[in-house]
Amino acid sequence: MISFLCSIGLLILGYIFYGKFVEKLYAPNENKTIAYIKGDGVDYVPMPVWKTYLIQLLNIAGTGPIFGALAGAVFGPVVYLWIVFGCIFGGAVHDYFCGMLSERNNGASISEIVGKYLGNGMKNVMRVFSVILLLMCGVVFTEGPAELIAMLTPETLDVDFWLTIVMVYYFVATFVPIDKIIGRIYPIFGLCLIIMAIGVGGTMLISKEFVMPEIWDHFRSEHPTLPCWPYMLITVACGAISGFHATQSPLMARCLNNKKDGRKVFYGAMISEGMIALVWAAAGVTLYETREALQASGMASIAVYDICMRLMGPIGGIVAVLGVIVCPISSGDTAYRSARLTIADWFKIDQSKWQNRFVITLLLLITGAYILDVDYGIIWRYFSFSNQTLATIVLWAESIYLLTKNKNYFITLIPAIFMTAVTSTYFMVAPECLEIPYKAGVIIGISYTICLAYLFFKYKERIAKGVVKPPEDNVRK
Repeated sequence: MISFLCSIGLLILGYIFYGKFVEKLYAPNENKTIAYIKGDGVDYVPMPVWKTYLIQLLNIAGTGPIFGALAGAVFGPVVYLWIVFGCIFGGAVHDYFCGMLSERNNGASISEIVGKYLGNGMKNVMRVFSVILLLMCGVVFTEGPAELIAMLTPETLDVDFWLTIVMVYYFVATFVPIDKIIGRIYPIFGLCLIIMAIGVGGTMLISKEFVMPEIWDHFRSEHPTLPCWPYMLITVACGAISGFHATQSPLMARCLNNKKDGRKVFYGAMISEGMIALVWAAAGVTLYETREALQASGMASIAVYDICMRLMGPIGGIVAVLGVIVCPISSGDTAYRSARLTIADWFKIDQSKWQNRFVITLLLLITGAYILDVDYGIIWRYFSFSNQTLATIVLWAESIYLLTKNKNYFITLIPAIFMTAVTSTYFMVAPECLEIPYKAGVIIGISYTICLAYLFFKYKERIAKGVVKPPEDNVRK
Protein backbone atom coordinates (compact mmCIF):
# COMPACT_ATOMS: atom_id res chain seq x y z
CA MET A 1 0.00 0.00 0.00
CA ILE A 2 2.79 2.41 0.86
CA SER A 3 4.54 2.05 -2.49
CA PHE A 4 1.22 2.48 -4.32
CA LEU A 5 0.39 5.69 -2.43
CA CYS A 6 3.93 7.01 -2.87
CA SER A 7 3.66 6.36 -6.60
CA ILE A 8 0.44 8.37 -6.79
CA GLY A 9 2.09 11.15 -4.81
CA LEU A 10 5.10 11.23 -7.13
CA LEU A 11 2.84 11.63 -10.16
CA ILE A 12 1.09 14.59 -8.53
CA LEU A 13 4.42 16.20 -7.63
CA GLY A 14 5.65 15.55 -11.16
CA TYR A 15 2.73 17.50 -12.60
CA ILE A 16 3.18 20.40 -10.18
CA PHE A 17 6.94 20.84 -10.49
CA TYR A 18 8.32 19.11 -13.57
CA GLY A 19 5.25 19.98 -15.62
CA LYS A 20 5.72 23.64 -14.77
CA PHE A 21 9.41 23.40 -15.69
CA VAL A 22 8.52 21.93 -19.11
CA GLU A 23 5.89 24.61 -19.70
CA LYS A 24 8.36 27.35 -18.79
CA LEU A 25 10.85 25.90 -21.27
CA TYR A 26 8.32 26.04 -24.10
CA ALA A 27 7.08 29.49 -22.97
CA PRO A 28 3.55 29.70 -24.45
CA ASN A 29 2.43 33.22 -25.34
CA GLU A 30 -0.89 35.06 -25.30
CA ASN A 31 -1.51 35.05 -29.07
CA LYS A 32 -4.70 33.58 -30.48
CA THR A 33 -4.74 29.82 -30.78
CA ILE A 34 -5.12 27.99 -34.07
CA ALA A 35 -8.67 27.04 -33.05
CA TYR A 36 -9.68 30.69 -33.61
CA ILE A 37 -7.44 31.40 -36.58
CA LYS A 38 -8.48 28.33 -38.60
CA GLY A 39 -11.88 27.69 -37.03
CA ASP A 40 -13.90 25.56 -39.48
CA GLY A 41 -16.67 24.17 -37.28
CA VAL A 42 -15.46 20.60 -37.94
CA ASP A 43 -11.99 19.95 -36.48
CA TYR A 44 -10.87 23.46 -35.42
CA VAL A 45 -13.32 24.36 -32.65
CA PRO A 46 -12.30 26.28 -29.49
CA MET A 47 -13.36 24.58 -26.24
CA PRO A 48 -12.94 25.43 -22.53
CA VAL A 49 -9.97 23.87 -20.75
CA TRP A 50 -12.02 21.49 -18.57
CA LYS A 51 -13.58 20.02 -21.69
CA THR A 52 -10.35 19.69 -23.68
CA TYR A 53 -8.66 18.07 -20.68
CA LEU A 54 -11.39 15.46 -20.24
CA ILE A 55 -11.56 14.74 -23.98
CA GLN A 56 -7.77 14.42 -24.18
CA LEU A 57 -7.79 12.05 -21.20
CA LEU A 58 -10.49 9.91 -22.77
CA ASN A 59 -8.74 9.99 -26.16
CA ILE A 60 -5.41 8.74 -24.85
CA ALA A 61 -6.68 6.47 -22.04
CA GLY A 62 -7.83 3.60 -24.21
CA THR A 63 -7.11 0.00 -23.35
CA GLY A 64 -3.44 0.89 -22.77
CA PRO A 65 -3.53 2.02 -19.12
CA ILE A 66 -5.97 -0.79 -18.29
CA PHE A 67 -5.13 -3.82 -20.41
CA GLY A 68 -1.47 -2.81 -20.76
CA ALA A 69 -1.11 -2.20 -17.03
CA LEU A 70 -2.64 -5.59 -16.25
CA ALA A 71 -0.25 -7.24 -18.69
CA GLY A 72 2.59 -5.30 -17.05
CA ALA A 73 1.44 -6.43 -13.60
CA VAL A 74 2.59 -9.95 -14.52
CA PHE A 75 6.12 -8.56 -13.96
CA GLY A 76 5.18 -7.66 -10.38
CA PRO A 77 5.04 -4.41 -8.37
CA VAL A 78 8.26 -3.22 -10.03
CA VAL A 79 5.94 -2.10 -12.84
CA TYR A 80 5.01 0.89 -10.64
CA LEU A 81 8.46 2.40 -11.22
CA TRP A 82 8.11 2.37 -14.99
CA ILE A 83 4.63 3.88 -14.86
CA VAL A 84 5.69 6.70 -12.52
CA PHE A 85 9.04 7.73 -13.97
CA GLY A 86 8.13 6.89 -17.54
CA CYS A 87 5.04 9.05 -17.22
CA ILE A 88 6.64 12.09 -15.56
CA PHE A 89 9.86 12.29 -17.59
CA GLY A 90 8.79 10.56 -20.79
CA GLY A 91 5.10 10.31 -21.58
CA ALA A 92 3.88 13.65 -20.21
CA VAL A 93 6.78 15.58 -21.78
CA HIS A 94 6.21 13.75 -25.07
CA ASP A 95 2.48 14.59 -25.04
CA TYR A 96 2.99 18.23 -24.09
CA PHE A 97 5.37 18.94 -26.94
CA CYS A 98 3.22 16.94 -29.39
CA GLY A 99 0.24 19.13 -28.59
CA MET A 100 2.07 22.44 -28.45
CA LEU A 101 4.12 21.84 -31.60
CA SER A 102 0.93 20.95 -33.44
CA GLU A 103 -0.65 24.17 -32.22
CA ARG A 104 2.50 26.04 -33.27
CA ASN A 105 2.42 24.43 -36.72
CA ASN A 106 -1.16 25.35 -37.61
CA GLY A 107 -2.69 22.17 -36.18
CA ALA A 108 -0.49 19.81 -38.20
CA SER A 109 -0.67 16.04 -37.71
CA ILE A 110 2.30 14.42 -36.00
CA SER A 111 3.69 13.04 -39.28
CA GLU A 112 3.96 16.57 -40.68
CA ILE A 113 5.68 17.80 -37.52
CA VAL A 114 8.19 14.95 -37.56
CA GLY A 115 8.87 15.65 -41.23
CA LYS A 116 9.71 19.25 -40.46
CA TYR A 117 12.39 18.34 -37.92
CA LEU A 118 13.62 14.97 -39.21
CA GLY A 119 13.25 15.44 -42.97
CA ASN A 120 10.83 14.56 -45.76
CA GLY A 121 11.90 10.94 -45.86
CA MET A 122 10.90 10.47 -42.24
CA LYS A 123 7.70 12.43 -42.90
CA ASN A 124 6.58 9.85 -45.44
CA VAL A 125 7.58 7.00 -43.15
CA MET A 126 5.58 8.57 -40.33
CA ARG A 127 2.55 9.12 -42.55
CA VAL A 128 2.35 5.43 -43.38
CA PHE A 129 3.39 4.34 -39.88
CA SER A 130 0.83 6.62 -38.19
CA VAL A 131 -2.08 5.43 -40.31
CA ILE A 132 -1.16 1.76 -39.73
CA LEU A 133 -0.80 2.34 -35.98
CA LEU A 134 -4.11 4.20 -35.81
CA LEU A 135 -5.86 1.41 -37.67
CA MET A 136 -4.42 -1.12 -35.21
CA CYS A 137 -5.54 1.13 -32.35
CA GLY A 138 -9.03 1.25 -33.79
CA VAL A 139 -9.11 -2.56 -33.99
CA VAL A 140 -7.67 -3.05 -30.48
CA PHE A 141 -10.21 -0.56 -29.12
CA THR A 142 -13.03 -2.42 -30.89
CA GLU A 143 -12.53 -6.01 -29.77
CA GLY A 144 -11.88 -5.29 -26.07
CA PRO A 145 -15.08 -3.35 -25.33
CA ALA A 146 -17.19 -5.63 -27.54
CA GLU A 147 -16.05 -8.62 -25.46
CA LEU A 148 -16.88 -6.83 -22.21
CA ILE A 149 -20.33 -5.72 -23.38
CA ALA A 150 -21.07 -9.28 -24.51
CA MET A 151 -20.32 -10.48 -20.96
CA LEU A 152 -23.02 -8.15 -19.58
CA THR A 153 -25.75 -8.87 -22.13
CA PRO A 154 -27.82 -11.94 -23.13
CA GLU A 155 -26.08 -14.65 -25.16
CA THR A 156 -28.07 -13.72 -28.26
CA LEU A 157 -26.21 -10.39 -28.28
CA ASP A 158 -22.81 -11.94 -28.86
CA VAL A 159 -19.39 -10.40 -29.55
CA ASP A 160 -20.02 -10.19 -33.31
CA PHE A 161 -23.21 -8.21 -32.72
CA TRP A 162 -21.44 -5.69 -30.51
CA LEU A 163 -18.48 -5.47 -32.89
CA THR A 164 -20.92 -4.30 -35.57
CA ILE A 165 -22.54 -1.75 -33.26
CA VAL A 166 -19.18 -0.34 -32.19
CA MET A 167 -17.97 -0.05 -35.81
CA VAL A 168 -21.15 1.79 -36.83
CA TYR A 169 -20.65 4.21 -33.94
CA TYR A 170 -17.02 4.73 -34.97
CA PHE A 171 -18.15 5.70 -38.45
CA VAL A 172 -20.55 8.34 -37.15
CA ALA A 173 -18.11 9.78 -34.56
CA THR A 174 -15.27 9.94 -37.09
CA PHE A 175 -17.40 11.63 -39.72
CA VAL A 176 -19.32 14.34 -37.83
CA PRO A 177 -17.80 17.61 -36.46
CA ILE A 178 -15.79 17.17 -33.26
CA ASP A 179 -18.17 19.19 -31.09
CA LYS A 180 -21.29 17.19 -32.04
CA ILE A 181 -20.48 13.90 -30.28
CA ILE A 182 -16.94 14.03 -28.86
CA GLY A 183 -17.30 17.55 -27.48
CA ARG A 184 -20.64 16.83 -25.83
CA ILE A 185 -20.48 13.38 -24.30
CA TYR A 186 -16.77 12.73 -23.82
CA PRO A 187 -16.37 15.06 -20.85
CA ILE A 188 -19.08 13.02 -19.11
CA PHE A 189 -17.35 9.77 -20.05
CA GLY A 190 -14.06 11.25 -18.84
CA LEU A 191 -15.57 11.86 -15.42
CA CYS A 192 -16.93 8.29 -15.40
CA LEU A 193 -13.44 6.99 -16.16
CA ILE A 194 -11.96 8.93 -13.24
CA ILE A 195 -14.74 7.81 -10.87
CA MET A 196 -14.26 4.20 -11.96
CA ALA A 197 -10.52 4.32 -11.25
CA ILE A 198 -11.15 5.91 -7.85
CA GLY A 199 -13.67 3.17 -7.08
CA VAL A 200 -11.28 0.33 -7.93
CA GLY A 201 -8.28 1.97 -6.22
CA GLY A 202 -10.22 3.13 -3.16
CA THR A 203 -11.77 -0.29 -2.59
CA MET A 204 -8.33 -1.92 -2.62
CA LEU A 205 -7.02 0.59 -0.08
CA ILE A 206 -9.83 0.15 2.44
CA SER A 207 -10.42 -3.58 1.95
CA LYS A 208 -9.05 -5.88 4.64
CA GLU A 209 -9.36 -8.88 2.37
CA PHE A 210 -6.51 -7.90 0.06
CA VAL A 211 -2.92 -6.89 0.90
CA MET A 212 -1.18 -4.67 -1.65
CA PRO A 213 2.43 -5.87 -2.15
CA GLU A 214 5.34 -3.43 -1.85
CA ILE A 215 7.98 -2.75 -4.47
CA TRP A 216 10.92 -3.37 -2.12
CA ASP A 217 9.68 -6.89 -1.40
CA HIS A 218 9.42 -7.70 -5.12
CA PHE A 219 12.24 -5.70 -6.72
CA ARG A 220 12.66 -8.05 -9.67
CA SER A 221 10.80 -9.43 -12.66
CA GLU A 222 8.16 -11.89 -11.47
CA HIS A 223 7.09 -12.75 -14.99
CA PRO A 224 7.13 -16.54 -15.46
CA THR A 225 9.48 -16.35 -18.47
CA LEU A 226 10.45 -12.77 -19.41
CA PRO A 227 12.86 -10.13 -17.96
CA CYS A 228 11.72 -6.55 -17.40
CA TRP A 229 14.08 -5.21 -20.05
CA PRO A 230 12.73 -4.60 -22.61
CA TYR A 231 9.45 -6.54 -22.38
CA MET A 232 7.78 -4.71 -19.49
CA LEU A 233 8.60 -1.32 -21.04
CA ILE A 234 6.89 -2.33 -24.27
CA THR A 235 3.94 -4.07 -22.63
CA VAL A 236 2.89 -1.08 -20.51
CA ALA A 237 2.43 1.12 -23.54
CA CYS A 238 -0.05 3.92 -22.87
CA GLY A 239 0.43 3.93 -19.09
CA ALA A 240 3.97 5.36 -19.26
CA ILE A 241 4.67 6.69 -22.77
CA SER A 242 2.76 6.18 -25.99
CA GLY A 243 3.15 7.10 -29.62
CA PHE A 244 -0.61 6.82 -29.97
CA HIS A 245 -0.82 10.01 -27.91
CA ALA A 246 1.22 11.80 -30.57
CA THR A 247 -1.59 11.11 -33.02
CA GLN A 248 -4.25 12.26 -30.54
CA SER A 249 -2.75 15.45 -29.12
CA PRO A 250 -3.18 17.40 -32.39
CA LEU A 251 -6.95 16.84 -32.08
CA MET A 252 -7.07 18.92 -28.92
CA ALA A 253 -4.33 21.27 -30.15
CA ARG A 254 -6.92 22.33 -32.74
CA CYS A 255 -9.38 23.06 -29.90
CA LEU A 256 -7.22 24.94 -27.36
CA ASN A 257 -8.84 28.08 -26.05
CA ASN A 258 -5.58 29.40 -24.60
CA LYS A 259 -1.99 28.25 -25.19
CA LYS A 260 -1.31 28.30 -21.48
CA ASP A 261 -3.91 25.55 -21.07
CA GLY A 262 -1.44 23.15 -22.72
CA ARG A 263 0.10 21.93 -19.45
CA LYS A 264 -3.30 21.06 -18.00
CA VAL A 265 -4.56 19.43 -21.19
CA PHE A 266 -1.50 17.51 -22.43
CA TYR A 267 0.86 17.06 -19.48
CA GLY A 268 -2.03 16.80 -17.01
CA ALA A 269 -4.00 14.21 -18.97
CA MET A 270 -0.92 11.98 -19.22
CA ILE A 271 -0.34 12.20 -15.47
CA SER A 272 -3.99 11.27 -14.94
CA GLU A 273 -3.57 8.31 -17.26
CA GLY A 274 -0.53 7.25 -15.24
CA MET A 275 -2.71 7.19 -12.13
CA ILE A 276 -5.28 5.03 -13.91
CA ALA A 277 -2.51 2.66 -15.01
CA LEU A 278 -1.23 2.47 -11.42
CA VAL A 279 -4.69 1.52 -10.16
CA TRP A 280 -5.00 -1.37 -12.62
CA ALA A 281 -1.41 -2.52 -12.16
CA ALA A 282 -2.01 -2.53 -8.40
CA ALA A 283 -5.22 -4.49 -8.92
CA GLY A 284 -3.34 -7.06 -10.96
CA VAL A 285 -0.57 -7.62 -8.43
CA THR A 286 -2.95 -7.52 -5.45
CA LEU A 287 -5.90 -9.65 -6.47
CA TYR A 288 -3.92 -12.51 -8.01
CA GLU A 289 -1.78 -14.54 -5.62
CA THR A 290 0.81 -15.37 -8.26
CA ARG A 291 1.87 -13.82 -11.56
CA GLU A 292 1.13 -17.17 -13.21
CA ALA A 293 -2.48 -16.87 -12.00
CA LEU A 294 -2.80 -13.40 -13.51
CA GLN A 295 -1.30 -14.56 -16.78
CA ALA A 296 -3.56 -17.61 -16.80
CA SER A 297 -6.65 -15.37 -16.57
CA GLY A 298 -6.47 -15.20 -20.36
CA MET A 299 -7.73 -12.16 -22.23
CA ALA A 300 -7.36 -8.82 -20.42
CA SER A 301 -11.10 -8.18 -20.70
CA ILE A 302 -11.74 -11.29 -18.57
CA ALA A 303 -9.27 -10.06 -15.93
CA VAL A 304 -10.98 -6.63 -15.88
CA TYR A 305 -14.39 -8.24 -15.40
CA ASP A 306 -13.05 -10.50 -12.64
CA ILE A 307 -11.31 -7.65 -10.78
CA CYS A 308 -14.36 -5.36 -10.88
CA MET A 309 -16.72 -8.06 -9.63
CA ARG A 310 -14.38 -9.20 -6.84
CA LEU A 311 -13.70 -5.68 -5.59
CA MET A 312 -17.10 -4.03 -5.81
CA GLY A 313 -19.68 -6.76 -6.11
CA PRO A 314 -22.20 -7.22 -8.93
CA ILE A 315 -23.63 -3.68 -9.06
CA GLY A 316 -20.42 -1.77 -8.47
CA GLY A 317 -18.58 -4.19 -10.73
CA ILE A 318 -20.95 -3.65 -13.62
CA VAL A 319 -20.63 0.13 -13.23
CA ALA A 320 -16.84 -0.18 -13.24
CA VAL A 321 -16.88 -2.47 -16.27
CA LEU A 322 -19.06 0.05 -18.10
CA GLY A 323 -16.39 2.66 -17.36
CA VAL A 324 -13.77 0.36 -18.85
CA ILE A 325 -15.96 -0.13 -21.91
CA VAL A 326 -16.34 3.60 -22.49
CA CYS A 327 -12.61 4.13 -22.18
CA PRO A 328 -11.43 2.12 -25.21
CA ILE A 329 -14.44 3.04 -27.37
CA SER A 330 -13.69 6.71 -26.89
CA SER A 331 -10.11 6.12 -28.02
CA GLY A 332 -11.14 3.93 -30.93
CA ASP A 333 -13.21 6.61 -32.62
CA THR A 334 -10.53 9.26 -32.15
CA ALA A 335 -7.99 6.79 -33.56
CA TYR A 336 -10.03 6.61 -36.75
CA ARG A 337 -10.55 10.36 -36.65
CA SER A 338 -6.80 10.95 -36.36
CA ALA A 339 -6.22 8.56 -39.26
CA ARG A 340 -8.71 10.57 -41.34
CA LEU A 341 -6.92 13.82 -40.54
CA THR A 342 -3.47 12.32 -41.17
CA ILE A 343 -4.59 11.18 -44.62
CA ALA A 344 -6.22 14.57 -45.25
CA ASP A 345 -3.00 16.41 -44.33
CA TRP A 346 -0.99 13.97 -46.45
CA PHE A 347 -3.01 14.38 -49.64
CA LYS A 348 -4.26 17.94 -48.95
CA ILE A 349 -7.92 16.90 -48.88
CA ASP A 350 -10.37 19.57 -47.68
CA GLN A 351 -12.23 18.19 -44.65
CA SER A 352 -14.86 20.92 -44.55
CA LYS A 353 -16.62 19.06 -47.40
CA TRP A 354 -18.68 16.16 -46.07
CA GLN A 355 -18.13 14.07 -49.20
CA ASN A 356 -14.37 14.01 -48.59
CA ARG A 357 -14.81 13.03 -44.94
CA PHE A 358 -17.32 10.35 -45.90
CA VAL A 359 -15.05 8.60 -48.40
CA ILE A 360 -11.96 8.57 -46.16
CA THR A 361 -13.97 7.43 -43.12
CA LEU A 362 -15.63 4.62 -45.06
CA LEU A 363 -12.33 3.31 -46.43
CA LEU A 364 -10.75 3.37 -42.95
CA LEU A 365 -13.62 1.49 -41.32
CA ILE A 366 -13.69 -1.15 -44.06
CA THR A 367 -9.95 -1.71 -43.56
CA GLY A 368 -10.40 -1.89 -39.78
CA ALA A 369 -13.20 -4.44 -40.15
CA TYR A 370 -10.89 -6.59 -42.28
CA ILE A 371 -8.11 -6.48 -39.64
CA LEU A 372 -10.60 -7.67 -36.99
CA ASP A 373 -10.13 -11.21 -38.31
CA VAL A 374 -6.52 -11.23 -37.08
CA ASP A 375 -5.85 -12.78 -33.65
CA TYR A 376 -6.20 -10.15 -30.89
CA GLY A 377 -3.01 -11.20 -29.09
CA ILE A 378 -0.96 -10.72 -32.26
CA ILE A 379 -2.50 -7.31 -32.91
CA TRP A 380 -1.75 -6.18 -29.33
CA ARG A 381 1.92 -7.20 -29.53
CA TYR A 382 2.45 -5.39 -32.81
CA PHE A 383 0.44 -2.43 -31.55
CA SER A 384 2.58 -2.14 -28.41
CA PHE A 385 5.87 -2.29 -30.33
CA SER A 386 4.67 0.11 -33.05
CA ASN A 387 3.28 2.39 -30.38
CA GLN A 388 6.56 2.71 -28.51
CA THR A 389 8.55 3.04 -31.73
CA LEU A 390 6.41 5.95 -32.87
CA ALA A 391 6.88 7.64 -29.48
CA THR A 392 10.64 7.21 -29.87
CA ILE A 393 10.66 8.89 -33.29
CA VAL A 394 8.58 11.77 -31.98
CA LEU A 395 10.94 12.30 -29.03
CA TRP A 396 13.87 12.64 -31.46
CA ALA A 397 11.90 15.21 -33.47
CA GLU A 398 11.07 17.15 -30.29
CA SER A 399 14.76 17.07 -29.35
CA ILE A 400 15.71 18.59 -32.72
CA TYR A 401 13.11 21.31 -32.17
CA LEU A 402 14.55 22.21 -28.76
CA LEU A 403 18.10 22.05 -30.13
CA THR A 404 17.31 24.49 -32.94
CA LYS A 405 15.70 26.86 -30.43
CA ASN A 406 18.78 26.76 -28.17
CA LYS A 407 16.70 25.31 -25.34
CA ASN A 408 17.32 22.47 -22.92
CA TYR A 409 16.95 19.54 -25.30
CA PHE A 410 17.97 16.98 -22.69
CA ILE A 411 14.41 16.78 -21.34
CA THR A 412 13.39 15.00 -24.55
CA LEU A 413 16.79 13.65 -25.64
CA ILE A 414 17.27 11.45 -22.58
CA PRO A 415 13.83 9.81 -22.98
CA ALA A 416 14.53 9.49 -26.74
CA ILE A 417 17.80 7.66 -26.08
CA PHE A 418 16.18 5.46 -23.44
CA MET A 419 13.22 4.52 -25.64
CA THR A 420 15.51 3.87 -28.61
CA ALA A 421 17.37 1.32 -26.50
CA VAL A 422 14.06 -0.24 -25.43
CA THR A 423 12.51 -0.52 -28.88
CA SER A 424 15.67 -1.58 -30.72
CA THR A 425 16.41 -4.27 -28.14
CA TYR A 426 12.85 -5.52 -28.32
CA PHE A 427 13.08 -5.68 -32.10
CA MET A 428 16.16 -7.85 -31.76
CA VAL A 429 14.90 -10.33 -29.15
CA ALA A 430 11.09 -10.52 -29.37
CA PRO A 431 9.53 -13.69 -30.87
CA GLU A 432 7.42 -11.64 -33.29
CA CYS A 433 10.53 -9.78 -34.50
CA LEU A 434 14.09 -11.13 -35.07
CA GLU A 435 14.26 -13.35 -31.96
CA ILE A 436 18.03 -13.47 -31.69
CA PRO A 437 19.71 -14.54 -28.39
CA TYR A 438 18.90 -12.13 -25.55
CA LYS A 439 22.42 -10.95 -24.66
CA ALA A 440 23.33 -10.35 -28.29
CA GLY A 441 20.06 -8.47 -28.80
CA VAL A 442 20.74 -6.18 -25.84
CA ILE A 443 24.25 -5.41 -27.10
CA ILE A 444 23.03 -4.63 -30.62
CA GLY A 445 20.16 -2.50 -29.31
CA ILE A 446 22.38 -0.41 -27.06
CA SER A 447 25.03 -0.07 -29.79
CA TYR A 448 22.41 1.21 -32.22
CA THR A 449 21.24 3.70 -29.59
CA ILE A 450 24.78 5.01 -29.08
CA CYS A 451 25.10 5.53 -32.84
CA LEU A 452 21.90 7.60 -32.97
CA ALA A 453 23.01 9.71 -30.00
CA TYR A 454 26.35 10.29 -31.75
CA LEU A 455 24.55 11.43 -34.93
CA PHE A 456 22.43 13.85 -32.89
CA PHE A 457 25.48 15.58 -31.46
CA LYS A 458 27.18 15.60 -34.86
CA TYR A 459 24.08 17.35 -36.22
CA LYS A 460 24.40 19.86 -33.40
CA GLU A 461 28.02 20.54 -34.41
CA ARG A 462 27.05 21.00 -38.06
CA ILE A 463 24.40 23.54 -37.10
CA ALA A 464 26.89 25.43 -34.93
CA LYS A 465 29.38 25.54 -37.83
CA GLY A 466 26.70 26.66 -40.28
CA VAL A 467 27.15 23.56 -42.44
CA VAL A 468 23.42 22.79 -42.25
CA LYS A 469 20.52 25.13 -41.78
CA PRO A 470 18.07 24.23 -39.00
CA PRO A 471 14.36 23.90 -39.84
CA GLU A 472 12.83 27.31 -40.44
CA ASP A 473 10.29 28.50 -37.98
CA ASN A 474 7.97 29.79 -40.68
CA VAL A 475 4.79 29.19 -38.72
CA ARG A 476 2.91 31.08 -36.02
CA LYS A 477 4.69 31.61 -32.73
